[in-house]
Amino acid sequence: MARKKRVRLDKKGRPIKPKREAAQAPAAEPEADEAEEPDCECPYLVVEDWDGVESDWSDIQFVRVHAKAILGVPVGFDNLREKLRKAADEAGATIPPDAMLLLGSGRFLRPVMMEVENADPSNKNVVMPGGVAFSRVHPAPWGEMGKLAKTTGESARERYGRNPDHLWLWYLTCKECSSQRNYETLFIAHYRNDPVAVS
Repeated sequence: MARKKRVRLDKKGRPIKPKREAAQAPAAEPEADEAEEPDCECPYLVVEDWDGVESDWSDIQFVRVHAKAILGVPVGFDNLREKLRKAADEAGATIPPDAMLLLGSGRFLRPVMMEVENADPSNKNVVMPGGVAFSRVHPAPWGEMGKLAKTTGESARERYGRNPDHLWLWYLTCKECSSQRNYETLFIAHYRNDPVAVS
């Protein structure tokens, strides 16, 4: 099974380019890119390491809270980070750099999970989903979310021969960088028990 890889980031949340690439780029380009990029802390993923990839979730921990939603649209999503940090503190957990922040489905109440490490598994807010996750990275402007979630579920069903137990979203961008990064979103089809891929 492929394991997830993290991308090293600078203090502004931008990926650190390998020295080989930096040496080949003209000196003026990085300065121009730096001026255009918004100052936010959104994670960057290497698409090839996540798109169409199966990840082992047998040892991944999350803290979970719920977000109110109006017809599926989360309300106060930005404020949930503090609630999740508090839940992590109460569980004695640490939050890794670029922790996954996953939004589940629901019309009036949606689960939200944040990846943590070393949490007390007996804490009521700690979840260890186990199984595997099949992920896809898509550009997903607001009007496309439902269609792309359905497409991810269909891809997972074709691969494993059954529907996923849960579908999760990880918004990789914020209102500051969404349009520049083409609304990059990670869609995750989660299977509680290890499914066997259909050949």
